[in-house]
Amino acid sequence: MSSATHNDGREVEWQLAASDLASVRRWLDEQPAIDGLVLAPRATLQIFDTYFDTDDWRIFRAGFALRVRSEDGRSEATLKSLHPSQDAKADRRELSEAIESNAREWNGQSNGPVGTRVQAVSGAHTLQPLFEVRTSRQRYAVHAAGNEQPLGEIALDDTVISSPQGPPQTSMQRVEVEAKGDAHAPLQTLVDTLRSRCSLQAASDSKYSQGLKSVGLVPTPPDFQPTAVDPSMRVEEVALANLRRYLSAWHQHEPAARLGDDPEALHDLRVAGRRLDSILRQFEAFLPAAIVRFRPTLKKVMRALGHARDLDVALLELDEYGRTLSDSDRAKLLPLREHLGADRVRARDKMLVILDSAAVRKDFDKLTVALAQPATPLTGPVSPPGALSELIRSRYRKVRKGADRLTPSSSMEDYHEVRGRVKKLRYALEPVAVIFGKSAQTMVKALRRWQERLGTQQDADVAGRRLRTLAAESHKKLPPQTLFLMGQFAAHYAERAAKARKRHPRAYRKVRDRWKTLKSVLEPLTTHEAPPPGTGP
Repeated sequence: MSSATHNDGREVEWQLAASDLASVRRWLDEQPAIDGLVLAPRATLQIFDTYFDTDDWRIFRAGFALRVRSEDGRSEATLKSLHPSQDAKADRRELSEAIESNAREWNGQSNGPVGTRVQAVSGAHTLQPLFEVRTSRQRYAVHAAGNEQPLGEIALDDTVISSPQGPPQTSMQRVEVEAKGDAHAPLQTLVDTLRSRCSLQAASDSKYSQGLKSVGLVPTPPDFQPTAVDPSMRVEEVALANLRRYLSAWHQHEPAARLGDDPEALHDLRVAGRRLDSILRQFEAFLPAAIVRFRPTLKKVMRALGHARDLDVALLELDEYGRTLSDSDRAKLLPLREHLGADRVRARDKMLVILDSAAVRKDFDKLTVALAQPATPLTGPVSPPGALSELIRSRYRKVRKGADRLTPSSSMEDYHEVRGRVKKLRYALEPVAVIFGKSAQTMVKALRRWQERLGTQQDADVAGRRLRTLAAESHKKLPPQTLFLMGQFAAHYAERAAKARKRHPRAYRKVRDRWKTLKSVLEPLTTHEAPPPGTGP
């Protein structure tokens, strides 16, 4: 257990499976030194661990295992990332904090790096114990000859795993070598020697994965089926299949987005949300009213996610820009980073409040229940065969109308309007591209590249305006040298927007070329009926 009250760093260790710890212990005790490293026996520890998660495996889906350890009268909560080991070596993120509760009673309510993350991820879901682990650990400190600074520690672990407060389910013996600093090469040599001389093998399972197996638990993230789409399906079936697909993606990404450590997780959650909204909009006429009524709730959530994501991007771009500056100039940007960081904390707090509100949870539960129902044969009139074709053609006409009016001197608002139409066309085509074949899939790729070009321009313009507004509102709070660099940063954004605008015509030409092929596929399917609701701007 770490002696620090809080720890946020990396754990590097080698995990080796042993069939006879006693023989390993005897061999270690007989060695005055191994490969130039000295071993110093330390006191044996009795360790009691309880692993936790929510009923829907939110900690696991966020990419972590949650362990609460009691040892020598102290307790500690730890989050360990679930990265697989490579030939016995595990290199993963580890966050720890000292807590007052014992291993069985902790409920995640603490203010350290573990408690705050657990509360953010779990939301309204309570923690549940998964299994318990009792370990007798004999230890050896490892240091170089003539240097008492420890390089690492060898632990001989005799472990018993049981269900919560239940009888033992399995036992295991492990030899673990943990690094205590950045000098890993001498420890790797030590591990190689241990494996050779003591007949040890790389452990195939971590204690976490072995514990799950021993008590018969399998993490089962929500996954709604069927999600496959094929040309024989009715429009209603296409819509429902895609809603299931994107709701599954929402559940997949939500825990990590709540955690807040990886900005891309929030981006992935917003993508899933935008896809859900797109399906609800464009297939409104073919979906049950109870499902369509979810859309206002989704829009409310998406606004909160968007605000938090904007600040994630602002901080990432600030860090990227800072890497181009000298150390002294980078330091002058710290007040801006602190300001944006504080705004991000507030935005994320608001996001979590909205996600955890009773009304939002109720509406998500309703949608989940509606989409989780077993598929039943649809009755009633068959959907118009050309409905999908006409929807896509209508979207393209709106894109072409706006894009043809753009010139190098057009306003940013005009470009932004076209970007929105491109996104709607892409979202209309993407979920049904498999129906229309390779030409549709090629069109989706061209639309994505065009949208990225327009998005780079728009994002740079928004970021520049944000900086100018912040400078005007906070000129008395931020130092003059910070304001000066903010001006340079805004100019950097303006240059990026200008470059992106120059790349727009080429991207548009590729879309027009791809459309010619796709149009030949869509035209024979188009009916003379009016397009369904949801095809408007």
